[in-house]
Amino acid sequence: MEESRRYEGATQVLGHQESDGADPPEEPQATPPGLDLIADDDSARTARIIALANQKGGVGKTTSAINLGAGLAELGQKVLLVDFDPQGGCAIGLGYQPDELEVTIYNCLLDRDTTADDAIIHTQIENLDLLPSNIDLSAAELMLSGEVAREQSLLRVLAPLRSRYDFIFIDCMPSLGLLTVNALTAADGVIIPLECEYYALRGMAQLMDSIGIVQERLNPRLHVDGIVATMYDRRTLHSREVLTTVEEAFGNKLFDTVVRKTIRFAEAPVAGQPILEYAPSSTGASAYRRLAKEVMERVSSSQFARS
Repeated sequence: MEESRRYEGATQVLGHQESDGADPPEEPQATPPGLDLIADDDSARTARIIALANQKGGVGKTTSAINLGAGLAELGQKVLLVDFDPQGGCAIGLGYQPDELEVTIYNCLLDRDTTADDAIIHTQIENLDLLPSNIDLSAAELMLSGEVAREQSLLRVLAPLRSRYDFIFIDCMPSLGLLTVNALTAADGVIIPLECEYYALRGMAQLMDSIGIVQERLNPRLHVDGIVATMYDRRTLHSREVLTTVEEAFGNKLFDTVVRKTIRFAEAPVAGQPILEYAPSSTGASAYRRLAKEVMERVSSSQFARS
């Protein structure tokens, strides 16, 4: 009884957020400026843009972005990974040094003469491209603050790329500032990596509020594609309780795949490889392969049915 009461407050808050903030408004709304850039077209390929977001750091966003992208690439999907965090974790995890890159997403956002093609790196992994970032991106929020339609800056960069990829993943920085708002405005869906830890659980309420505000004011098409439990340690009661609480609060929004803790996740970036290549038979690699299939089943079926 005491164990269930321990998470009662979190369950109530998260349950309320799911009902109020996860689904787009039902009443018709005028399309906000800029969203015509992501309108569906009749091309054979129209990428689904997915933001991996959580304002708490260290929950596995970058690890999930890299390995989910690699898992989908293994399945024959053409994937673009957009590093939207000044730490440049996606570049590091794929074997590149961010401080050595001359052209990044920062240049694409602020210099209209620079296109995404000038910055995109074709990685050593077949079907996986990278639009990198580095510390320069940390100045972007200040530089964009005076821009007209500043929330659509990333949308303008990514719109021309939709016909070239099946999936575009945006690895967001751990904040709910202007850069994350840009990512949510550009995205069709959000995947939320959630560490199986209490503080991460409590932060979900604020994240769901932010998603709801972006849906209402900037991007009514935005949808929560799912929540993926990360850093799960089934040996601890705490991890098991948090996972149970998320299951109760979000139901089928939670992916079936649970990513367990393993030292291989810490080792893979040192080698500059996704865990699928660094330790292909590890539990971590198996988890992200399963997650990639889940994303294909859950997301791809609705890709051309967005309203």
